[in-house]
Amino acid sequence: MPVLKANRALRDMPPGAKLRILATDRASVADFQSYCRETGHALIAFTDTAGVLSFMIRRRAETSPS
Repeated sequence: MPVLKANRALRDMPPGAKLRILATDRASVADFQSYCRETGHALIAFTDTAGVLSFMIRRRAETSPS
């Protein structure tokens, strides 16, 4: 669920904008790594503080039309 919510939020953000996501599901670590690899967004930071996972994602730059 965190990845789906992040995807919706990132769609409405300008290229290069940063989004911080908080989650408690340990599976979200692998989910966000895969999501960023597949979409071109950058996972620029990850922390785990007392079981609260924080992800910082930078929205990818738009590709110019060919």
